[in-house]
Amino acid sequence: MDVRAAIATEAGKPLEIATVQLEGPRAFEVLVETKATGICHTDEFTLSGADPEGLFPAILGHEGAGVVVEVGDGVTSVKPGDHVIPLYTPECRQCPSCLSRKTNLCTAIRATQGQGLMPDGTSRFSLDGKPLHHYMGCSTFANFTVLPEIALAKIREDAPFDKVCYIGCGVTTGIGAVINTAGVEAGAKAIVFGLGGIGLNVIQGLRLAGADMIIGVDLNPTKKEWGERFGLTHFVNPADLEGELVPYLVDMTKKGADQIGGADYTFDCTGNVSVMRDALESSHRGWGVSVIIGVAPSGAEIATRPFQLVTGRVWKGTAFGGARGRTDVPKIVDWYMDGKIEIDPMITHTMPLQDINTGFDLMHAGESIRSVVLY
Repeated sequence: MDVRAAIATEAGKPLEIATVQLEGPRAFEVLVETKATGICHTDEFTLSGADPEGLFPAILGHEGAGVVVEVGDGVTSVKPGDHVIPLYTPECRQCPSCLSRKTNLCTAIRATQGQGLMPDGTSRFSLDGKPLHHYMGCSTFANFTVLPEIALAKIREDAPFDKVCYIGCGVTTGIGAVINTAGVEAGAKAIVFGLGGIGLNVIQGLRLAGADMIIGVDLNPTKKEWGERFGLTHFVNPADLEGELVPYLVDMTKKGADQIGGADYTFDCTGNVSVMRDALESSHRGWGVSVIIGVAPSGAEIATRPFQLVTGRVWKGTAFGGARGRTDVPKIVDWYMDGKIEIDPMITHTMPLQDINTGFDLMHAGESIRSVVLY
């Protein structure tokens, strides 16, 4: 079938809008009509050429929502008409990783997904007879896409596509990092580095968990108001400080009998390895947990003095907020629909597919929290 898609032809070039061909679903696959998709920094990371796993030409996009159109042989968990969110981190519930209950990093289709292919080693997309790569197993920058059954979360039908598509990455990653990865408890002190789309969702995750002190760190002063809207209690712009950032943050968190200082939990949402070090070293001696969410450039390495870890700090990483997609994503949709979390204010721009490059421009300029393409 013919579908409209935004193609990443090569690194560093704007996406090209074209009609491409999409083959129907094979066994254990599902054809989905994409209704909305967010434009995420991870898409930009790949498009820029900085992604070591980036493949071209490809149809990017991984933060979508849509409706099941057709299912292949053997599919039992969804049917035509179901509303779904594509999952770049699938949940097969059968591989050693899923069965371990220690990680959400399902390995069932990891090898082929990383090659831009479906599980049988082929692509469903093509242009003029030449295959196009899938992206993160999703390719939501097309108005129809094909995904493995295990990479779809079935959601309630009254949830608006243009809002819950954001749950396909940004919302779940931020809130999940707080609840699943860090396990933040009520009364905790926390610092969030980088108040973009992920950071704001970390903040509302901290609010949901009952954190008492939520410090946001960002070089953009306009992010103070955004952060406060979602639960921020203190804002720090490093450019305004005369001294070093880490001692300043540690001093901020000293309270009562605790004169050591440092946050119980810190979160890096920047992908900057220097900031990752600051996040670790501003966590509390003896029990501080620092979670890395941001994706660093290819070849980048993190560093700290071993003393920082020997004295009890913990460095952790998280992918998709530690969420098990088919199980957890429908619950997060419910949280949104029940008013427990906010999404609407973060959808700052919407546009048709032909204007998708404008969404990337807004991201580069720091003028958007999340742009959403509506089909």
